[in-house]
Amino acid sequence: MELAGKIAVITGAGSGLGAAMAHTFARAGMAVATLDIDEPSARQTAAALAREFGVPTTSQRIDVGDAASVIDAARHVASTLGGCDVLCANVGVQQFGAIERLTEQDWRWVLDVNVLGTVRTVREFLPLLRARSGWRRIVLTASTSVLAPGVRMGAYQTSKFAVMGLGETLREELADEGIGVTVLFPGGMATRHLQSSALARPAALGTTETQPDDLAAMLAHRPLVDADVVTPDHAIRNLLADLIDGVPYIVTHGSHRSAYNQRRDALDAAHDRMEAS
Repeated sequence: MELAGKIAVITGAGSGLGAAMAHTFARAGMAVATLDIDEPSARQTAAALAREFGVPTTSQRIDVGDAASVIDAARHVASTLGGCDVLCANVGVQQFGAIERLTEQDWRWVLDVNVLGTVRTVREFLPLLRARSGWRRIVLTASTSVLAPGVRMGAYQTSKFAVMGLGETLREELADEGIGVTVLFPGGMATRHLQSSALARPAALGTTETQPDDLAAMLAHRPLVDADVVTPDHAIRNLLADLIDGVPYIVTHGSHRSAYNQRRDALDAAHDRMEAS
């Protein structure tokens, strides 16, 4: 498929997975809009793409927790690049903690950014996608923890289950318009995710730190192997080909198939009991 001249928009593109996505699309000849709450990092990513691949780029600060900021970003992309063919709603913040330690404010922050932030992003950029024709895609970043949930990540995992549900609904609603929707399930990566989450946390909520017992509990429940933590570039090695094929799901990496199969088997058994009763 000829992708040169098409336009990709990525939130969270200042570093990590979002920056790797931006490089993937630029390498294919697409214009790229890099959006991030860390505007200098977004600008650096855009400059690197223009320098390395010679594609049109733009960048802007976006805070997906603020509806006005998302509206402004969509207007900026429309005025600078002229539209959107691929939208990657990739922003997500992390908050570890046992259920009893997560505060009301913790929950509201994580859900506002990860769930409503994704909703805002799709809502404001969807008109730009609809104004284009041909091959168009929306990518929503969930997490492999949705497939194999762990402990001490209640708020984060709940938010990513909701992102998957949004993607499932969007896929059905947009199918007749020819806009494909893919849910991305990335595993652990060597990124600045924890640091960027801490920086994005509103000052009014106070600082947050990962407690040693939270990490110990998570690792005891889901021990890591070498395949569980990779670079962002490796994680999305198949992203472009999968989007061209229009697949509904992308699992980037990890050793969670066994845990996923256990849940799948339990759900199959629930259907069997229902049908037999």
